[in-house]
Amino acid sequence: MSEDMEMLQRHVQALDERVAALEAAPVRVAAQEASSPIDEGDTFWALTGLRSRLPEDPSTAAGEVMLVGSLTLPTGAEVSWQQGLGTQGLLETDWSDQSSVLGALGHPVRLELLRHILLGTHATADLAEMESLGTTGQLHHHLRQLVATGWVRQSGRGSYEIPASRVVPLLACLIGAQR
Repeated sequence: MSEDMEMLQRHVQALDERVAALEAAPVRVAAQEASSPIDEGDTFWALTGLRSRLPEDPSTAAGEVMLVGSLTLPTGAEVSWQQGLGTQGLLETDWSDQSSVLGALGHPVRLELLRHILLGTHATADLAEMESLGTTGQLHHHLRQLVATGWVRQSGRGSYEIPASRVVPLLACLIGAQR
């Protein structure tokens, strides 16, 4: 067997193991509106709600991490998103397969491009007019990176959008990057 074929088989086996680990982890994703008003007296109202849903016996679960958001974009589109992942096993899994998705956010032009798309500029021609996004070739390079990693999808010929399911995670990444 050739060295390339062996390397491919090892790569496929590693992917199979990652998929099995992800399928074993409990994931809850839902788009929903808040069911009760925010208690201004409770600084950790979201955390209090999360804790109330966790098992009382801490030995049965390691915890959960959530992304939650509800907003109206400058375009008028409303986005509500909630995603939770149980942490049991999360710290032991291989995170390297997320590096390309996170890496796509690691370029200032791509972040600026995402901001403009969220603000309502969807057409490639309109984006190409913005000097801060570089040349047309550079713009297409950055768009390909964002599409390949799921941050952006093509919504028509020469038009791009950020899927609703990626808006809150994108904004959460930006909040997490704040110092």
